[in-house]
Amino acid sequence: MSANAMTSTQNSRLDALQARHSALSARIEKEQQRPVTGGHHLQALKKQKLVLKEEIEEIRRSSGSS
Repeated sequence: MSANAMTSTQNSRLDALQARHSALSARIEKEQQRPVTGGHHLQALKKQKLVLKEEIEEIRRSSGSS
């Protein structure tokens, strides 16, 4: 296995992060459809989603995959 290959732990972590990212996307979309959406709540969800995206990107970069 090359140094850039993803370990099973990294794969599992990546899968979990991608699932959480997708779930947050769905929650954000649902919140935006509500007539009265709390701006702070929606902003917090978007920040969580961004943090997950950055972590996903970091795992991909460190493993050498795109």
